[in-house]
Amino acid sequence: MADKSSANAYWAANVRIILISLAIWFACSFGLGILLRPALKGIMIGGADLGFWMAQNGSIYVFIILIFAYAKMMGKVDRDHGVEE
Repeated sequence: MADKSSANAYWAANVRIILISLAIWFACSFGLGILLRPALKGIMIGGADLGFWMAQNGSIYVFIILIFAYAKMMGKVDRDHGVEE
């Protein structure tokens, strides 16, 4: 990185990706698993209602997907800012 503004842009992009990822994970784990569970009671997945499934399994799957998405997005940000490995 050549200057301070480039470093600030890099960290702003990093923080933005982290905040979006956390918001998605929160919406899936807390929103679907706890807040919207009564509304999702009629939808069945694998013998359990969707709200219970999201609380027990779905939020973990979303987290794993977010890990890979974060790695891919940060790879692009790294290349854009010239700090790739």
